[in-house]
Amino acid sequence: MANIHDVARAAGVSISTVSYAISGKRSIAASTRRRVEDAVLALDYRPNAGARMLKGTRTNLLALSAPLHAGSHGPAHMAFVLAVINAARTFDYDVVLLTQDDATSGLRRVASSALVDGIILLDVSQDDERIELVRTLNVPTALVGVPRVTDELVCVDLDFERAAELSVQTLAAQGHTQVGLVGQDPLIYERGSNFPHRFRAAFEAEALRLGIDAAFVPSRENTASVRAAVDELTAELPAMTGLILHCNEPVQSMVLEVLDQRGIRIPTDLSVISACSSFDTVHLNPPLDVIPLPASDTCGRAVALLMEQLSTGVEPRVELLPPTLIERGSTAARDRV
Repeated sequence: MANIHDVARAAGVSISTVSYAISGKRSIAASTRRRVEDAVLALDYRPNAGARMLKGTRTNLLALSAPLHAGSHGPAHMAFVLAVINAARTFDYDVVLLTQDDATSGLRRVASSALVDGIILLDVSQDDERIELVRTLNVPTALVGVPRVTDELVCVDLDFERAAELSVQTLAAQGHTQVGLVGQDPLIYERGSNFPHRFRAAFEAEALRLGIDAAFVPSRENTASVRAAVDELTAELPAMTGLILHCNEPVQSMVLEVLDQRGIRIPTDLSVISACSSFDTVHLNPPLDVIPLPASDTCGRAVALLMEQLSTGVEPRVELLPPTLIERGSTAARDRV
């Protein structure tokens, strides 16, 4: 691949003259500019992103910081990655994917090289180390998620708090007075990921407000952990007739299998809601009432706000998309039991 030194030799000019011709930073003779342009075409030279930025043009690249952590569920993670990529395509943008666990190094690299026009952050933790960095990079940034401190940030997410409230309110309206919650992998809570903490806190607060006996257990993605979680909930809530699943698809499938093995019928014996799920619960056995987590909506809005930052500018904000409940027959009024 040709470099700027090759172009300078072919055009018979200095490296700085090639740089001026490409960047437009200084005026040079028309004949000299033509020699440089001819050399660029002949050598198929592609100026780096930094040179294009000096010229005032965009790179049409976005950086997507989506670190892969222990406990993350791959299919759900990739659903959000693909949603960002698809949204970027509608604006004629490509995406540079940064998946290192040490996410700050990748961000520093693409920002220092002027490689990207903007940054999207996924899998945001409550006290995310990337936040302070993006505040200093002077690169437009949008977050899919809500950290503890949102000053000067543009954030988009599902309203997990309202989703938790909606789940509890739905079961309470049906007459259920003991409701359990199966949550994410414990590692996700320990890491401080923002959304499971937001959902759990709102679940517990709404249950307390409505006078519902409630209990929470996290679960890893294996049968032994799922069985232990169900055992713990039924021990703490012996009259439990409502269950909320805020966990990944394999765990939800295993919960349903354990319930079936124990002869617990849905919704006759137990009403179940799948909360904030990025997958289609119609394929579960049985299909579950669900509050969807629409990756395309949240990521699409984040990319749109990033594009606005690149053009007209956007005031810092937190946009929470309202949740909706889709009924598929997995809940029933308590008096029907």
